[in-house]
Amino acid sequence: MGSLKFLIRKEMIQFRRNKFLPRLIFAFPVVIMLVAPLIANMDVKGVKLAVVDADRSELSARIRSHLGASDNLSLRLVTDDYHEAFRLLEAGKADVILSIPVGFERSFVSGQPEKIKVDANAVNATRGTLGAQYAVLAAGGALREMNPALQTEEMSVRYFYNETLDYRFYMIPAFIVILILLVCCFIPALNLVQEKEKGTIEQINVTPVSKLDFTLSKLIPYWVIGLVVITEAILTVGLVYGLWPAGNIGGIYLAAFLFALAMSAFAVTVANFSDTLQQSIFVMFFFVMLFMLMGGLLTPIGSMPTSAQWVTQAFPTRHFIAIMRSLYLKGTTVAELGGSYLGLVILGIFFSVTAMVSYRKQE
Repeated sequence: MGSLKFLIRKEMIQFRRNKFLPRLIFAFPVVIMLVAPLIANMDVKGVKLAVVDADRSELSARIRSHLGASDNLSLRLVTDDYHEAFRLLEAGKADVILSIPVGFERSFVSGQPEKIKVDANAVNATRGTLGAQYAVLAAGGALREMNPALQTEEMSVRYFYNETLDYRFYMIPAFIVILILLVCCFIPALNLVQEKEKGTIEQINVTPVSKLDFTLSKLIPYWVIGLVVITEAILTVGLVYGLWPAGNIGGIYLAAFLFALAMSAFAVTVANFSDTLQQSIFVMFFFVMLFMLMGGLLTPIGSMPTSAQWVTQAFPTRHFIAIMRSLYLKGTTVAELGGSYLGLVILGIFFSVTAMVSYRKQE
Protein backbone atom coordinates (compact mmCIF):
# COMPACT_ATOMS: atom_id res chain seq x y z
CA MET A 1 0.00 0.00 0.00
CA GLY A 2 2.99 2.31 0.54
CA SER A 3 4.00 2.12 -3.11
CA LEU A 4 0.37 2.59 -4.19
CA LYS A 5 0.18 5.86 -2.24
CA PHE A 6 3.21 7.27 -4.03
CA LEU A 7 1.98 6.05 -7.43
CA ILE A 8 -1.36 7.79 -6.94
CA ARG A 9 0.47 10.92 -5.84
CA LYS A 10 2.52 10.75 -9.03
CA GLU A 11 -0.66 10.46 -11.11
CA MET A 12 -2.25 13.47 -9.43
CA ILE A 13 0.89 15.61 -9.84
CA GLN A 14 1.06 14.61 -13.49
CA PHE A 15 -2.62 15.52 -13.90
CA ARG A 16 -2.19 18.94 -12.28
CA ARG A 17 0.82 19.78 -14.43
CA ASN A 18 -1.17 19.09 -17.58
CA LYS A 19 -2.47 22.44 -18.83
CA PHE A 20 -5.36 20.96 -20.80
CA LEU A 21 -6.91 18.06 -18.82
CA PRO A 22 -8.02 19.95 -15.67
CA ARG A 23 -9.80 22.53 -17.84
CA LEU A 24 -11.39 19.76 -19.88
CA ILE A 25 -12.69 17.95 -16.80
CA PHE A 26 -14.40 21.06 -15.45
CA ALA A 27 -15.62 22.62 -18.72
CA PHE A 28 -16.61 19.55 -20.74
CA PRO A 29 -19.52 18.33 -18.54
CA VAL A 30 -21.02 21.80 -18.19
CA VAL A 31 -20.91 22.57 -21.93
CA ILE A 32 -22.30 19.17 -22.94
CA MET A 33 -25.18 19.30 -20.46
CA LEU A 34 -26.05 22.81 -21.59
CA VAL A 35 -26.07 22.06 -25.33
CA ALA A 36 -26.85 18.37 -25.87
CA PRO A 37 -30.38 18.27 -24.34
CA LEU A 38 -31.44 21.05 -26.71
CA ILE A 39 -30.70 19.05 -29.85
CA ALA A 40 -31.70 15.52 -28.78
CA ASN A 41 -34.22 13.64 -30.89
CA MET A 42 -35.30 10.02 -31.36
CA ASP A 43 -37.85 8.09 -33.42
CA VAL A 44 -40.46 5.83 -31.79
CA LYS A 45 -41.43 2.31 -32.91
CA GLY A 46 -43.14 -0.71 -31.38
CA VAL A 47 -44.89 0.95 -28.42
CA LYS A 48 -45.66 -1.74 -25.81
CA LEU A 49 -49.37 -1.76 -24.92
CA ALA A 50 -51.33 -3.33 -22.06
CA VAL A 51 -55.15 -3.43 -22.28
CA VAL A 52 -57.34 -3.52 -19.18
CA ASP A 53 -60.69 -4.84 -20.44
CA ALA A 54 -63.13 -4.73 -17.54
CA ASP A 55 -66.13 -4.81 -19.89
CA ARG A 56 -65.40 -8.07 -21.75
CA SER A 57 -68.04 -7.27 -24.34
CA GLU A 58 -68.26 -7.62 -28.10
CA LEU A 59 -67.39 -3.94 -28.51
CA SER A 60 -64.32 -4.20 -26.25
CA ALA A 61 -63.20 -7.24 -28.25
CA ARG A 62 -63.44 -5.14 -31.42
CA ILE A 63 -61.30 -2.43 -29.77
CA ARG A 64 -58.68 -5.01 -28.76
CA SER A 65 -58.62 -6.33 -32.30
CA HIS A 66 -57.88 -2.87 -33.70
CA LEU A 67 -55.18 -2.29 -31.12
CA GLY A 68 -53.51 -5.61 -31.92
CA ALA A 69 -53.62 -4.87 -35.66
CA SER A 70 -51.87 -1.51 -35.33
CA ASP A 71 -48.39 -1.38 -36.87
CA ASN A 72 -47.25 1.09 -34.22
CA LEU A 73 -48.40 -0.88 -31.18
CA SER A 74 -47.21 -4.15 -29.66
CA LEU A 75 -49.98 -5.72 -27.55
CA ARG A 76 -48.27 -7.27 -24.49
CA LEU A 77 -51.12 -7.96 -22.07
CA VAL A 78 -54.92 -8.21 -21.95
CA THR A 79 -56.34 -8.34 -18.44
CA ASP A 80 -59.24 -7.12 -16.31
CA ASP A 81 -56.92 -6.15 -13.42
CA TYR A 82 -55.54 -2.61 -13.68
CA HIS A 83 -52.91 -3.23 -11.00
CA GLU A 84 -51.44 -6.08 -13.04
CA ALA A 85 -51.11 -3.78 -16.04
CA PHE A 86 -49.63 -0.98 -13.94
CA ARG A 87 -46.97 -3.32 -12.56
CA LEU A 88 -45.98 -3.91 -16.17
CA LEU A 89 -45.77 -0.14 -16.70
CA GLU A 90 -43.61 0.26 -13.58
CA ALA A 91 -41.25 -2.49 -14.74
CA GLY A 92 -40.81 -0.85 -18.14
CA LYS A 93 -42.46 -3.78 -19.92
CA ALA A 94 -45.38 -1.61 -21.06
CA ASP A 95 -45.40 1.95 -22.37
CA VAL A 96 -49.15 2.55 -22.47
CA ILE A 97 -52.20 1.18 -20.61
CA LEU A 98 -55.63 1.46 -22.25
CA SER A 99 -58.51 0.83 -19.81
CA ILE A 100 -62.01 -0.07 -20.97
CA PRO A 101 -64.44 0.42 -18.04
CA VAL A 102 -67.21 -1.93 -16.90
CA GLY A 103 -70.44 -1.40 -18.82
CA PHE A 104 -68.74 0.46 -21.66
CA GLU A 105 -70.71 -1.24 -24.43
CA ARG A 106 -74.03 -0.60 -22.65
CA SER A 107 -73.18 3.08 -22.13
CA PHE A 108 -71.99 3.35 -25.74
CA VAL A 109 -75.29 2.01 -27.06
CA SER A 110 -77.24 4.40 -24.81
CA GLY A 111 -75.42 7.34 -26.39
CA GLN A 112 -73.54 8.37 -23.24
CA PRO A 113 -70.33 6.30 -23.38
CA GLU A 114 -68.02 5.99 -20.40
CA LYS A 115 -64.49 7.33 -20.86
CA ILE A 116 -61.75 5.02 -22.08
CA LYS A 117 -58.65 5.88 -20.06
CA VAL A 118 -55.13 5.85 -21.48
CA ASP A 119 -52.15 5.92 -19.09
CA ALA A 120 -48.67 6.41 -20.52
CA ASN A 121 -45.15 5.97 -19.18
CA ALA A 122 -43.69 9.40 -19.97
CA VAL A 123 -40.11 8.78 -18.85
CA ASN A 124 -39.52 8.85 -22.61
CA ALA A 125 -41.82 11.78 -23.37
CA THR A 126 -41.92 11.19 -27.12
CA ARG A 127 -42.64 7.48 -26.75
CA GLY A 128 -45.29 8.14 -24.13
CA THR A 129 -47.03 10.87 -26.12
CA LEU A 130 -47.02 9.06 -29.44
CA GLY A 131 -47.90 5.75 -27.79
CA ALA A 132 -50.97 7.31 -26.17
CA GLN A 133 -51.96 8.87 -29.50
CA TYR A 134 -51.53 5.55 -31.32
CA ALA A 135 -53.77 3.83 -28.76
CA VAL A 136 -56.40 6.57 -28.92
CA LEU A 137 -56.46 6.49 -32.73
CA ALA A 138 -56.72 2.70 -32.89
CA ALA A 139 -59.49 2.52 -30.29
CA GLY A 140 -61.26 5.50 -31.88
CA GLY A 141 -61.19 3.73 -35.24
CA ALA A 142 -63.01 0.75 -33.74
CA LEU A 143 -65.64 2.98 -32.15
CA ARG A 144 -66.19 5.00 -35.30
CA GLU A 145 -66.96 1.79 -37.17
CA MET A 146 -69.95 1.47 -34.86
CA ASN A 147 -70.80 5.19 -34.93
CA PRO A 148 -69.14 7.26 -37.73
CA ALA A 149 -70.12 10.55 -36.04
CA LEU A 150 -68.33 9.66 -32.83
CA GLN A 151 -65.52 11.88 -31.49
CA THR A 152 -62.71 10.73 -29.17
CA GLU A 153 -63.66 13.06 -26.32
CA GLU A 154 -64.67 10.04 -24.23
CA MET A 155 -60.98 9.16 -23.72
CA SER A 156 -58.67 10.67 -21.10
CA VAL A 157 -54.87 10.40 -21.01
CA ARG A 158 -52.47 10.53 -18.04
CA TYR A 159 -48.67 10.61 -18.17
CA PHE A 160 -46.47 9.15 -15.44
CA TYR A 161 -42.92 10.09 -14.40
CA ASN A 162 -42.56 12.96 -16.90
CA GLU A 163 -45.82 14.89 -16.73
CA THR A 164 -44.49 17.82 -18.77
CA LEU A 165 -43.61 15.49 -21.68
CA ASP A 166 -40.21 17.15 -22.02
CA TYR A 167 -38.13 14.83 -24.19
CA ARG A 168 -34.94 16.37 -22.85
CA PHE A 169 -35.65 14.75 -19.48
CA TYR A 170 -35.45 11.31 -21.10
CA MET A 171 -32.13 12.08 -22.79
CA ILE A 172 -30.39 13.90 -19.92
CA PRO A 173 -29.50 10.69 -17.99
CA ALA A 174 -28.08 9.27 -21.23
CA PHE A 175 -25.87 12.32 -21.73
CA ILE A 176 -24.54 11.97 -18.18
CA VAL A 177 -23.63 8.37 -18.99
CA ILE A 178 -21.87 9.48 -22.19
CA LEU A 179 -19.87 12.08 -20.25
CA ILE A 180 -18.50 9.53 -17.79
CA LEU A 181 -17.96 7.05 -20.63
CA LEU A 182 -15.80 9.48 -22.61
CA VAL A 183 -13.83 10.82 -19.66
CA CYS A 184 -13.13 7.46 -18.03
CA CYS A 185 -12.31 5.72 -21.32
CA PHE A 186 -10.18 8.09 -23.34
CA ILE A 187 -8.16 9.91 -20.67
CA PRO A 188 -6.75 6.84 -18.84
CA ALA A 189 -5.88 5.11 -22.12
CA LEU A 190 -4.20 8.16 -23.66
CA ASN A 191 -2.35 8.96 -20.44
CA LEU A 192 -0.87 5.46 -20.20
CA VAL A 193 0.09 5.28 -23.88
CA GLN A 194 1.78 8.68 -23.65
CA GLU A 195 3.94 7.33 -20.83
CA LYS A 196 4.89 4.43 -23.10
CA GLU A 197 5.88 6.75 -25.93
CA LYS A 198 7.92 9.00 -23.63
CA GLY A 199 9.62 5.98 -22.06
CA THR A 200 8.77 6.99 -18.49
CA ILE A 201 6.82 3.81 -17.89
CA GLU A 202 10.02 1.78 -18.31
CA GLN A 203 11.28 3.28 -15.05
CA ILE A 204 8.29 1.77 -13.25
CA ASN A 205 8.62 -1.56 -15.06
CA VAL A 206 12.02 -2.22 -13.48
CA THR A 207 10.87 -1.35 -9.93
CA PRO A 208 9.37 -3.82 -7.42
CA VAL A 209 5.91 -2.23 -7.91
CA SER A 210 3.33 -5.01 -8.24
CA LYS A 211 0.87 -5.29 -11.09
CA LEU A 212 -1.98 -4.69 -8.64
CA ASP A 213 -0.50 -1.44 -7.30
CA PHE A 214 0.29 -0.19 -10.78
CA THR A 215 -3.21 -0.97 -12.07
CA LEU A 216 -4.93 0.63 -9.07
CA SER A 217 -2.78 3.76 -9.42
CA LYS A 218 -4.09 4.12 -12.96
CA LEU A 219 -7.73 3.52 -11.96
CA ILE A 220 -8.32 5.33 -8.65
CA PRO A 221 -7.75 8.91 -9.95
CA TYR A 222 -10.38 8.35 -12.64
CA TRP A 223 -12.91 7.03 -10.17
CA VAL A 224 -12.59 10.39 -8.43
CA ILE A 225 -12.78 12.25 -11.74
CA GLY A 226 -15.92 10.29 -12.67
CA LEU A 227 -17.62 11.39 -9.44
CA VAL A 228 -16.58 15.01 -10.10
CA VAL A 229 -18.03 14.84 -13.61
CA ILE A 230 -21.40 13.45 -12.47
CA THR A 231 -21.59 16.10 -9.73
CA GLU A 232 -21.05 18.85 -12.29
CA ALA A 233 -23.65 17.30 -14.59
CA ILE A 234 -26.29 16.93 -11.86
CA LEU A 235 -25.83 20.52 -10.70
CA THR A 236 -25.89 21.91 -14.26
CA VAL A 237 -29.03 20.00 -15.19
CA GLY A 238 -30.78 20.90 -11.94
CA LEU A 239 -29.96 24.60 -12.10
CA VAL A 240 -30.56 25.08 -15.84
CA TYR A 241 -33.37 22.64 -16.65
CA GLY A 242 -34.89 22.18 -13.21
CA LEU A 243 -34.48 18.40 -13.33
CA TRP A 244 -33.22 16.89 -10.07
CA PRO A 245 -32.95 13.15 -9.33
CA ALA A 246 -36.28 11.70 -8.18
CA GLY A 247 -34.54 8.73 -6.55
CA ASN A 248 -31.72 8.11 -4.09
CA ILE A 249 -28.75 10.35 -4.90
CA GLY A 250 -26.47 7.87 -3.15
CA GLY A 251 -27.64 5.18 -5.57
CA ILE A 252 -26.65 7.41 -8.49
CA TYR A 253 -23.16 7.96 -7.08
CA LEU A 254 -22.76 4.24 -6.36
CA ALA A 255 -23.67 3.40 -9.95
CA ALA A 256 -21.34 6.12 -11.25
CA PHE A 257 -18.48 4.73 -9.15
CA LEU A 258 -19.02 1.18 -10.44
CA PHE A 259 -19.34 2.41 -14.02
CA ALA A 260 -16.18 4.52 -13.75
CA LEU A 261 -14.38 1.46 -12.36
CA ALA A 262 -15.46 -0.70 -15.30
CA MET A 263 -14.70 1.89 -17.98
CA SER A 264 -11.32 3.03 -16.62
CA ALA A 265 -10.24 -0.61 -16.23
CA PHE A 266 -11.29 -1.28 -19.81
CA ALA A 267 -9.30 1.77 -20.94
CA VAL A 268 -6.18 0.56 -19.14
CA THR A 269 -6.60 -2.85 -20.79
CA VAL A 270 -6.70 -1.22 -24.24
CA ALA A 271 -3.65 0.89 -23.38
CA ASN A 272 -1.74 -2.20 -22.27
CA PHE A 273 -2.12 -3.64 -25.77
CA SER A 274 -1.46 -0.35 -27.61
CA ASP A 275 1.99 0.80 -28.65
CA THR A 276 1.16 4.24 -30.04
CA LEU A 277 -1.22 7.07 -29.24
CA GLN A 278 -2.87 6.83 -32.66
CA GLN A 279 -3.52 3.12 -32.23
CA SER A 280 -5.16 3.60 -28.82
CA ILE A 281 -7.37 6.42 -30.13
CA PHE A 282 -8.75 4.32 -32.98
CA VAL A 283 -9.34 1.30 -30.77
CA MET A 284 -11.04 3.37 -28.06
CA PHE A 285 -13.19 5.20 -30.60
CA PHE A 286 -14.41 1.86 -31.97
CA PHE A 287 -15.32 0.49 -28.55
CA VAL A 288 -16.89 3.72 -27.28
CA MET A 289 -19.22 3.76 -30.29
CA LEU A 290 -20.05 0.11 -29.60
CA PHE A 291 -20.78 0.87 -25.95
CA MET A 292 -23.08 3.73 -26.93
CA LEU A 293 -25.00 1.81 -29.61
CA MET A 294 -25.37 -1.44 -27.67
CA GLY A 295 -26.02 0.16 -24.29
CA GLY A 296 -29.37 1.71 -25.14
CA LEU A 297 -28.04 5.25 -25.04
CA LEU A 298 -29.04 6.24 -28.56
CA THR A 299 -31.22 3.33 -29.71
CA PRO A 300 -33.86 1.57 -27.54
CA ILE A 301 -32.80 -1.93 -26.49
CA GLY A 302 -36.40 -3.09 -26.91
CA SER A 303 -36.16 -2.37 -30.65
CA MET A 304 -33.13 -4.66 -31.06
CA PRO A 305 -33.37 -8.37 -32.04
CA THR A 306 -33.68 -10.71 -29.05
CA SER A 307 -30.16 -12.07 -29.55
CA ALA A 308 -28.73 -8.54 -29.53
CA GLN A 309 -30.64 -7.74 -26.34
CA TRP A 310 -28.88 -10.64 -24.62
CA VAL A 311 -25.50 -9.44 -25.91
CA THR A 312 -26.09 -5.99 -24.40
CA GLN A 313 -25.86 -7.56 -20.93
CA ALA A 314 -22.07 -7.64 -21.44
CA PHE A 315 -21.92 -3.84 -21.85
CA PRO A 316 -21.67 -1.68 -18.68
CA THR A 317 -23.53 1.15 -20.42
CA ARG A 318 -26.66 -1.03 -20.63
CA HIS A 319 -26.79 -1.40 -16.83
CA PHE A 320 -25.77 2.17 -16.02
CA ILE A 321 -28.32 3.81 -18.30
CA ALA A 322 -31.07 1.61 -16.85
CA ILE A 323 -30.09 2.74 -13.35
CA MET A 324 -29.79 6.41 -14.29
CA ARG A 325 -33.16 6.68 -16.02
CA SER A 326 -34.95 4.74 -13.29
CA LEU A 327 -33.41 6.68 -10.41
CA TYR A 328 -33.45 10.06 -12.13
CA LEU A 329 -37.00 10.01 -13.50
CA LYS A 330 -39.01 7.28 -11.77
CA GLY A 331 -37.51 7.33 -8.28
CA THR A 332 -36.94 3.57 -8.34
CA THR A 333 -35.23 2.14 -5.24
CA VAL A 334 -31.71 0.74 -5.29
CA ALA A 335 -33.03 -2.68 -4.22
CA GLU A 336 -35.33 -2.85 -7.27
CA LEU A 337 -32.32 -2.19 -9.51
CA GLY A 338 -30.20 -4.88 -7.88
CA GLY A 339 -29.74 -6.78 -11.14
CA SER A 340 -28.25 -3.75 -12.90
CA TYR A 341 -25.93 -3.01 -9.97
CA LEU A 342 -24.81 -6.64 -9.94
CA GLY A 343 -24.07 -6.41 -13.67
CA LEU A 344 -21.84 -3.36 -13.08
CA VAL A 345 -20.02 -5.11 -10.22
CA ILE A 346 -19.34 -8.23 -12.31
CA LEU A 347 -18.14 -6.25 -15.34
CA GLY A 348 -16.04 -3.94 -13.16
CA ILE A 349 -14.25 -6.90 -11.56
CA PHE A 350 -13.78 -8.59 -14.93
CA PHE A 351 -12.24 -5.53 -16.60
CA SER A 352 -10.07 -4.76 -13.55
CA VAL A 353 -8.63 -8.27 -13.48
CA THR A 354 -8.09 -8.11 -17.25
CA ALA A 355 -6.24 -4.79 -16.89
CA MET A 356 -3.97 -6.18 -14.19
CA VAL A 357 -3.21 -9.43 -16.05
CA SER A 358 -2.59 -7.69 -19.37
CA TYR A 359 0.01 -5.29 -17.89
CA ARG A 360 3.34 -6.54 -19.22
CA LYS A 361 5.80 -5.79 -16.44
CA GLN A 362 9.49 -6.64 -16.58
CA GLU A 363 10.27 -8.78 -13.54
